[in-house]
Amino acid sequence: MKVLTLAELQHLPATIDLLTAARALGIGRTKAYELAKKGEFPCRIIRVGVAYLVPTAELLKLLGIDLPMSTSL
Repeated sequence: MKVLTLAELQHLPATIDLLTAARALGIGRTKAYELAKKGEFPCRIIRVGVAYLVPTAELLKLLGIDLPMSTSL
């Protein structure tokens, strides 16, 4: 498993899939799904159908990364 770099974290969209969040945290696929199903994943998870999404801002906060907000759309 390749852990995400700071440069990669800076370019993430508003929400990311569970496996991308797990990579950023150094958590394996099986453990990530296990934690998500138990409601114990370290970040809030949004269920969209069968998909698990993680708000990127919450992941970055958990990691102690404060990125400047872009004002351009």
